[in-house]
Amino acid sequence: MALARTGLARMGLAGRVLTALLLVVGTGVLTAWLVASAVAPGLFHRHMLQAGEPAAHAEAVQHAELAFESASRISLAVAMGAAVVASVAVSLYLTRRLARSLLPLTAAAADVAQGHYAVRVGSPRLGSELDGLVEAFNRMAGELQRVEQTRRRLLDDVAHEVRTPVATLGAYLEALEDGVRTLDPETLEVMQAQTVRLARLARDVSAVSRAEEGYRTLDIRPVAPAELLDGAVAAAADRYRAEGVALAAEAAPALPAVPVDADRAGQVLGNLLDNALRYTPPGGHVVVAARRHGPHVRFTVTDDGEGIAAEHLPHLFERFYRADTARDRGHGGSGIGLALVKALVEAHGGRVTVASGGPGRGTTVTVDLPAAEVPAR
Repeated sequence: MALARTGLARMGLAGRVLTALLLVVGTGVLTAWLVASAVAPGLFHRHMLQAGEPAAHAEAVQHAELAFESASRISLAVAMGAAVVASVAVSLYLTRRLARSLLPLTAAAADVAQGHYAVRVGSPRLGSELDGLVEAFNRMAGELQRVEQTRRRLLDDVAHEVRTPVATLGAYLEALEDGVRTLDPETLEVMQAQTVRLARLARDVSAVSRAEEGYRTLDIRPVAPAELLDGAVAAAADRYRAEGVALAAEAAPALPAVPVDADRAGQVLGNLLDNALRYTPPGGHVVVAARRHGPHVRFTVTDDGEGIAAEHLPHLFERFYRADTARDRGHGGSGIGLALVKALVEAHGGRVTVASGGPGRGTTVTVDLPAAEVPAR
């Protein structure tokens, strides 16, 4: 019994399916043979007796029954043999087809286990169950591939961006050790600024990476556009006032609600307002507005600040892209604020674009979010 179980465990799926089919065929053949052998002679004998007088036809009936029994056995043997051959042939075809269909899935699973997430498997067309399995596997591989790409970009971005502050801190520490510099307020200020920059970088990179993976924990509910504008303006008002930049909100009447995570949507508008403030000089103006645009609600953040050259517009939502490296570093940006905005907007099923008339002519960032069916309150 133990040897039988060991042999069954070593047998592949195709072998097990073939064995099961052969058992079914064998059981059917044996059952048919036993039933025919038990039932057919009695029925034939009864019909022969009904055909005439038993005394007159006893010898003829006996001869006919022997002939019937012989013919029946031969016919059953031939028929069962043909049925077994046909069943085995069909069983072999089906098991081989099943095995050939599962081999690509097995090989693909091995590739995924080794970190090759780009592999995909075609539909075997052997029923909804296997098709569903293959579809689920392809979705899993695609998700793993996206996560891996995010991880690699994160590592590349961190390695690139950390290099400057770490080099600065290292240089200052070496100068302190050599006695070239002293631990005066200016040195402490520089080192503290680089430390803050590293902390902000870690926070921002983590946020944008999670956003690009889809934020599976979004708390979606219908929110009035005016409520989002008021919240963003209230949060940024003190910073704008300190910089001497005017900030206004404009919401069109009777706007539909937008299904969003209120905190994340507020983060989008907050980042856009911070970005506008960073490049708008004192005395400038920034307007955040909302209006209906087809099936969407369109949010815009418009400033009359420094503006952006046309060649930089297509790249502004790339992580760590800076139209003017020296200027952006001086303003304290990490270079991924707009990348985070893009990831959050797309996680809500929306779209974000940016337009500018050029240097000195201001900038407008546009966010389109799907409108909800229910009206805003």
